[in-house]
Amino acid sequence: MLGKRFVLFELFGFKVQVDASWLFLAMLVTWSLATGAFPIWYEDLSAATYWWMALVGMFGLFASLIFHEMSHSLVARHFGLRIRGITLFIFGGVAEMEEEPASPKAEFLMAAAGPLASAVLALGFFLLTHAAVAAGLPTPVAGVLDYLAFINGLIAVFNLLPGFPLDGGRMLRAALWHFKGNLSEATRIASRSGEIFAMVLMTLGAVNVIAGNFVGGMWWFLIGLFLYGAAHASFSQLLTRRAFEGETVRRFMTPDPITVAPDLTLDGFVEAYLYRSHHGLYPVVHRGRLIGGMGARQLKGVPREDWGIMQVGEVFVPLTRENTISADTDAVKAMARMRRNAASRLMVVDGEHLLGIVTLKDMLDLLALKMDLEGPH
Repeated sequence: MLGKRFVLFELFGFKVQVDASWLFLAMLVTWSLATGAFPIWYEDLSAATYWWMALVGMFGLFASLIFHEMSHSLVARHFGLRIRGITLFIFGGVAEMEEEPASPKAEFLMAAAGPLASAVLALGFFLLTHAAVAAGLPTPVAGVLDYLAFINGLIAVFNLLPGFPLDGGRMLRAALWHFKGNLSEATRIASRSGEIFAMVLMTLGAVNVIAGNFVGGMWWFLIGLFLYGAAHASFSQLLTRRAFEGETVRRFMTPDPITVAPDLTLDGFVEAYLYRSHHGLYPVVHRGRLIGGMGARQLKGVPREDWGIMQVGEVFVPLTRENTISADTDAVKAMARMRRNAASRLMVVDGEHLLGIVTLKDMLDLLALKMDLEGPH
């Protein structure tokens, strides 16, 4: 869903990141406010004033989205859920959970926290707007405050719509989960509601494009397309978690994988290993002790003419928590670690002793077989 990210800062222990796509949204919001909304709402101001209002409004929106997602994250932390971080991207923001909530109550309260936070901001900016007007502050100041009141109100209302994975859709899932007692069934219904809502948005977008409102129509269509994909993916992810529930890494790992020595030249590594067995990761073992991993990626920064003199031990990746895992770790946690670190394989260890390798492909192949034989539950 998200592309290249940049960490901006850390707040209350959560990393706040911005996806590269946010830059497009920031430019679009600024341009729309400076050339469209503010000149219509507040006439006879200079072009420079409109642009300054637009920039302040855009940064206000940025802060409002962080406040919205931070509220989700703090409630999630209260219920013991781990949040990888908060990321702003082209369609808003997301607090990235590593696991599903443990109860309908946790799900409902965590989901409700976002719209409530936005509603509080909307009310606060509304009161500030009236205070600014009463105090005789310049029109641009009151104008920006009024815009932030409006946009936060819109964010609150939009997120309350019952389309999963919007906050309203999560609240719907929590209610269904509570009354039906089945998370999978609740997710299926809420995801279907999200897909229907997304199709409505795409239809409205197409109608607007045909009517001549190209920019607005395309924007609604793209939001609908994103929500449709997110709703479908959310249900698929839940099925994956449920299929792996109770399974450990030991079941999926390949024991006794091919290993390489740290004193092997890079030429020898390429010819004897990469070109013959084609694996993505080779554990590096020295005197019976696992010390790291080696793959084609580690060769990319080394000039070809140095392969004959440089050794694996000079470029391999040392052992870290990110590239190793215990055999008794839950398979769902293994997949979460792979996703979090953008890695498709992990070395399975017992201390510094190598037990095997687990790959995402092997796990997904078994999942596909299980789903084919047993069907979704």
